[in-house]
Amino acid sequence: MSRPTSSHARRTVLRCLWPGRRSAVALGVAILVATVLPLLAPQLTRDFVDGAIAGEPVRHLITLAVGYLALSIAGQAARMVTAWLASRLAWDGTNRLRETLAEHALSLDMGYHGKRTPGEMIERVDGDVVALAEFVVAFLMDVVASLLLLVGVLVVVLAVDLRIGVILVVYCAAVGLAMARAQRMAVPSATKVREAFAALFGNLEERLAGAEDIRANGAGAHVVNRFHQTSADVFRADLRAERIGSALFAGTSTAFALGTAIVLGLAAWTQQAGTLSVGTAVLLFQYMQMVRTPFERIIDQLQQYQKALASVARIGELLAERRTLIEPASPRPLPETGPLSVELDRVSFAYADDGELVLSDVNLWLAPGETLGLVGRTGSGKTTIGRLVLRLYDPTEGAVRVGGVDLRDTDLASVRRRIGVVTQDVQLFAASVRDNLTLFRPELADDRRLTEVLTEVGLAEWLADLPDGLDTVLGSQASGVSAGEAQLLAFARAFLTDPGVVVLDEASSRLDPVTELRIESAMDRLLAGRTGILIAHRLSSLARVDKIAVIEDGRVVEYGLRKDLVADPESRFSRLLAMAGLGQVVT
Repeated sequence: MSRPTSSHARRTVLRCLWPGRRSAVALGVAILVATVLPLLAPQLTRDFVDGAIAGEPVRHLITLAVGYLALSIAGQAARMVTAWLASRLAWDGTNRLRETLAEHALSLDMGYHGKRTPGEMIERVDGDVVALAEFVVAFLMDVVASLLLLVGVLVVVLAVDLRIGVILVVYCAAVGLAMARAQRMAVPSATKVREAFAALFGNLEERLAGAEDIRANGAGAHVVNRFHQTSADVFRADLRAERIGSALFAGTSTAFALGTAIVLGLAAWTQQAGTLSVGTAVLLFQYMQMVRTPFERIIDQLQQYQKALASVARIGELLAERRTLIEPASPRPLPETGPLSVELDRVSFAYADDGELVLSDVNLWLAPGETLGLVGRTGSGKTTIGRLVLRLYDPTEGAVRVGGVDLRDTDLASVRRRIGVVTQDVQLFAASVRDNLTLFRPELADDRRLTEVLTEVGLAEWLADLPDGLDTVLGSQASGVSAGEAQLLAFARAFLTDPGVVVLDEASSRLDPVTELRIESAMDRLLAGRTGILIAHRLSSLARVDKIAVIEDGRVVEYGLRKDLVADPESRFSRLLAMAGLGQVVT
């Protein structure tokens, strides 16, 4: 699959930011009104000055002054309305972009997320969009409106005095060209700043997540030192960007001051020659001040512009990432009901970042309803087998078949529906019990069914004690929920989808004996009538399985019926049981 180009990323951004025809027209009218009203005010100033010099009646002069005040108030009101519309539409658009990025990021494979911290991903999905949102508001208010005002001023000055108008046009073109070139110098430094902040937030997230272990083991000094290093990277990147921005601002301001002096000198000379009235000279002065305002606003927004361009570039990089798990054009669904067979046919696997084989020539077969225990040392490849069955990865060689279907030939929705997983690290969210069970899928939110599965896993009393039942909101990081209750909630999730295959990654470890009995009871009910794969870290949890596969260095070194391996004192599994003192327990 081809990777999106930068133009594709820009089109995606623009599509999300486009507010719709009606909203765009309303915003355009507001900007136009906010631009035209300030252009009318100097005309009244000219009439007032010339009228005062000519001895016009006071009533006429007061009328002109009141008109000027009314235009000023109306102009400010129009600008407030424009700011409100711009802010609302900009944030609506960037929220759509944030949703697009979040959806794309969540669709990427574990191979991508495994190399990035959650903090970095938050910065990529949210931080870059915030920078873009801030720029969009500034762009509509300070760039588009200012450019329209600048064009209006140039047109009026050309009409008043062609020579001064031409000089002003040339000056503005020169300053605009200089700013465009300066922007090319500034964007790379702004990109470095965004990257440095992403690294800093990723580092902070990792350290905060491990705060307990860090403090308990006295590793605080290392963490602070590492924080100083990443902060120094941010400081150096930001300092370089600020130096470039300050230099550009100073240079542009100097050029603007020189141009203003020249134009005002010409206006004064023309007035002394008698070709311009004093009021017209004042009018030109006011318009010159209006010329300065758009440029000052554009210069002020240069840094936001740099950040926005850097954000668009990083958004493009994220959108360019493609999942390695390709869904077929005509997917074959897994069987909708009943237990499913599982087959690993000459499977080899290597992670993309290093290419070293984690699994080599693995062959396993489970009939529908059979259970398999995977045994082996940490790092032997047990968890990788589970990930392949869940199709979090595809094998480098060979095939993984479930229900007779190669997982590469089916769609991921079918895989997620028919293959369930329960791990020892349960993720609960700061949300209602209902949302934690359904994982925010409204099609599963049938209260009767949710109550049934909670009862089935032994949480009926726990549910009855909750103040708001299924609507009770669990705290952040599942505060207020014990480890055993969290584990049982994970079993309830699996029951809810009624999978044909269940992968259990030592779901009963790290629990006290009483809670472990409840977990094992829920496990027995979950495995009843389903095909199961148990990734075992404790051999005592394998009394319920039909088959055993001993994994060593990514290979299946022993595979057979559990009862036969236990009965054979020379089998690897039998020797492992004996070493663990379980020879007479697991029979």
